[in-house]
Amino acid sequence: MKACSLSQPAPVGSQPLRFSDQPMPAPGPDEVLVRVAACGVCRTDLHVVEGELQPRKSPVIPGHQVVGVVERRGPGATRFSEGARVGVPWLHRTCGVCQYCRSGRENLCEQAVFTGWMVDGGYAEYVAAHQDFVYALPEGVPDLHLAPLLCAGIIGFRTLRVSGIQPGGALGMYGFGAAAHVAIQVARHWDIRVYAFSRDQRHRGLALDLGAVWAGDSFDQPPEKLDAALVFAPAGELVVAALRTLNRGGTVALGGIHMSPIPPLDYDLLYHERVVRSVANNTRRDGEDFLRLAAEIPIHTEVQEFPLSEANQALQTLKQDAVRGAAVLRV
Repeated sequence: MKACSLSQPAPVGSQPLRFSDQPMPAPGPDEVLVRVAACGVCRTDLHVVEGELQPRKSPVIPGHQVVGVVERRGPGATRFSEGARVGVPWLHRTCGVCQYCRSGRENLCEQAVFTGWMVDGGYAEYVAAHQDFVYALPEGVPDLHLAPLLCAGIIGFRTLRVSGIQPGGALGMYGFGAAAHVAIQVARHWDIRVYAFSRDQRHRGLALDLGAVWAGDSFDQPPEKLDAALVFAPAGELVVAALRTLNRGGTVALGGIHMSPIPPLDYDLLYHERVVRSVANNTRRDGEDFLRLAAEIPIHTEVQEFPLSEANQALQTLKQDAVRGAAVLRV
């Protein structure tokens, strides 16, 4: 099969992904082999490729927003029939027995395995995935538009959830890329006023097009105090900026897996029960709840398409914040 593999982390400008023939994966017990139609390009992929996430498999095929069909089933795999349309996400599997898995917090499992980082992912024509962590996908939505929902959409949804934002509230979003352009549609569906913060005029324009009541630079002050703020950009200084916009009792929820150092905080910014909390991955329930809601709204994703062979260029475009919406590889 054709795939893009990473032998050693390097700046994406050096074209570190190698497009070549790779061995076809074989589905193990309780796994399915998925023929990939599309794979979203996530900022987490960029962190894997450039080494901001320490290598856990080498070489590795990145990618964890996979839309495809079940080509073949491994021993004991009965959940999906061959030909079923499925999505392969970031969470590849967990232990199932630890305190976190048993309490519905499998996103915190210390034995968790992640697609495109610890096992090969979807920058390829085929990927193997555990049947219990694969999502059934609706028909009728194009592959390219479904792919960003499988990480950007789900993690944006979880970030909204943990922020505690309520209907009628005021919400800030920092970094208006793939996750935010989906999360704003959920927020608007919940009757939440959204204030978008971005250094890029094109991204501010997209936010306004999607219903933001205001859009400004990353360090601007919005016209009202906010009840919560979501930080999707991997820039620690935005945590301080977001805290400055919060009302008393507000929460800053950090939606990324990697972030540059957060500068020292004046205690006054945290006082009055303001909260800063991270979002670590997601649970299967998050994904199932979000995909149902996405169909109900319905969510529309704006995508920029790249062929699989141009994965390096897609990541470079993402790094330059030059993607309006989400980048997706057509496989």
